[in-house]
Amino acid sequence: MAGYRRTADLPQVIPVFPLDGALLLPGGDLPLQIFEPRYLNMVDDVMGGDRIIGMIQTRPGGDRARPWLAAVGCVGRITSFAETSDGRYLITLTGVCRFQPGEELAMRLPYRQVRADYEAFECDVSTEEKPPAPEAARERFARALKRYLNRRELDIDWETASAAPLEALVNSLAMGLPFAPQEKQALLEAPDLAGRFEVLTTLLEIDSAADDGDDETHSLQ
Repeated sequence: MAGYRRTADLPQVIPVFPLDGALLLPGGDLPLQIFEPRYLNMVDDVMGGDRIIGMIQTRPGGDRARPWLAAVGCVGRITSFAETSDGRYLITLTGVCRFQPGEELAMRLPYRQVRADYEAFECDVSTEEKPPAPEAARERFARALKRYLNRRELDIDWETASAAPLEALVNSLAMGLPFAPQEKQALLEAPDLAGRFEVLTTLLEIDSAADDGDDETHSLQ
């Protein structure tokens, strides 16, 4: 995202929004409806500053009010904002960079704050062009995706999908398909685009393993 060319440009202390089942990836857009008072407060606060929020899932442990946070989350910047007549906020977070949650600050605010460690994720803000996936990997992915969609009676515009950059397509599917929280976490924690592409392909194959439908392959660039 424009304005963040290195992780040092990102805030070191961030508010976090723990939400299981929600996946934000760098470059992806996540629409959210905010209605809890503590998170309305959080949005009010960040809108007056850098607009950065850390999306993160939880893991077993802690208490109901403060469950333990997952090992990796992703910071996003609010890129659209609207308020409804009944006081809800409709926002879109655009993913910037993954982070590891460090020390959690004392609860002086209604929402949680952590020190974010971005060191392992410099690649998320790098402008270096990602190499294309090998043809065999694209064909395997397309075959797995078709079987997955057929099994779940879903559909996509194959022409649009074929024309989309690989990173945009992988991130869109990873965020949008109904994977379990632990599967979404595996997609988030994949080291880079190639790793995420492999994890996504494997998840599609596992889900559709019992499907004996046709294997017609659509070409994905």
